Amino acid sequence: MTPHNPVLPLQAVLFDMDGTLVDTERLWWEAVEQVAGRALSEADQPEVLGRAVEHTAAWLAAGATGRTEADLAAELHREFADRVRTGIVPRPGALDLLDALAAAGVPTALVTASPRAVADVVLDALGAGRFAVSVTADDTARTKPAPDPYLAACRALGVDPAACVAVEDTETGVSSAEAAGCAVLAVPSLAPIGAAPGRTVRDSLVGVTAEELRRMIAPELRVMSWNLWLGGSEVDDHRAKQVKAVLESGADVVGLQEIGGTAAQELAEALGWHHHRAGENLGVISRYPITARFGDPEVGFYGAAGVRIRVAPGREVDVWTAHLHYTPYGPYEAVFDGLGAPELIAHEDVRLAQLRDALHRIAESSRDGVPVVLVGDFNCPSHLDWPDVAWPVTRAAADAGFADSYREVHPDPVAEPGHTWSPIHPVHEDGSGRPEPQDRIDYVLHRGLSVRDARTLVVGTPRPWPDVAGNDWPSDHAAVVTTFELPRK
Repeated sequence: MTPHNPVLPLQAVLFDMDGTLVDTERLWWEAVEQVAGRALSEADQPEVLGRAVEHTAAWLAAGATGRTEADLAAELHREFADRVRTGIVPRPGALDLLDALAAAGVPTALVTASPRAVADVVLDALGAGRFAVSVTADDTARTKPAPDPYLAACRALGVDPAACVAVEDTETGVSSAEAAGCAVLAVPSLAPIGAAPGRTVRDSLVGVTAEELRRMIAPELRVMSWNLWLGGSEVDDHRAKQVKAVLESGADVVGLQEIGGTAAQELAEALGWHHHRAGENLGVISRYPITARFGDPEVGFYGAAGVRIRVAPGREVDVWTAHLHYTPYGPYEAVFDGLGAPELIAHEDVRLAQLRDALHRIAESSRDGVPVVLVGDFNCPSHLDWPDVAWPVTRAAADAGFADSYREVHPDPVAEPGHTWSPIHPVHEDGSGRPEPQDRIDYVLHRGLSVRDARTLVVGTPRPWPDVAGNDWPSDHAAVVTTFELPRK
């Protein structure tokens, strides 16, 4: 297995203070109630939560209190600061997340609508050294919901807002961060916050990791192509071994071939995933919801089937799985029969027709802005691997705009051949003792995504055919696993 080591694109995490890192929303609410001389209600939340002192003071002054905005702002400052000094409590998970980001080398900033005097009290309590930068209401001409505070923090850190996650607890703060171009992790404190593209909503910071925040910047989708080899029936306890392999791969969606009728449904049920089955041979399982199904639902043993999955609100990807006819098999004809390029190419007509049919179905179902992944056992080599044979099936996919994810990551076919046929056939099974031609015939192709990593996968060291019943790997093919970066909305 090639290790999966994606580059961390997360440049910084920008934290709101009140109600996000420390439990001060309650203290601020109490301070406003004290100054207002009445209990506040849900209707008052837009003028109180996430607002600068000056905004709330102006709102109170407009309520005919008979006091000036300046006097009200000064009293709000005093009341809130007094409560902060005696009642500050970190929010659940806040300190653990700050420590995790420090360990990962991700800089952090404090971005608050509170004044500097209050922010400094909180910084002293949390540890000012936890933050590279702090931006308060005193530091920008406009505060939240304007984008100015977050833009100021990004300038001070020298980072791109689009490569940062802002952590907020109010709609006002979320609006500020999103206007600045940041991805947002919303952890509502008093008022609910709805989900939206580019925004993740969690109940608390408990369990939030640097990896989760990184994925918010450039969400990943890990796709696996796997021929199950007659459903896995040649290997003992094959279904449990299939589940284990999927989990170990880290895949989010798996395009399956040779499912043996029931494997897609059974695997999905064991994993708690969604699934689609087409005919007796093809299936897709996905940890993400399937929102549409494509292709002939009664497709034969060879052909293609697809689904649309919803990775996040406003983010969908089409995933197709294909299985092309196994004979005549080009590597045998080249190695055993000595056929040249013209004959090898001419013998690809059946597979080429099957792939063109799949590409036509993909074109019919595609939607603007939705990336497409095409995986499968093509039963033929790639034109990218054989310098003297322009294999037409993979060429047709490339001509249709599909890039080969494995060759994007491993461009040298000599140094990284990526063979998927076959981990259990070192010699040809006709008894002649001839070495089995090893080749790359399983693919994860894509259109509209960026590739972070691609690898082949075999669990353990499979014993060769026919002594395969006890193998940990329940297939005669290696799988292909590609990690994609989804385009940021």
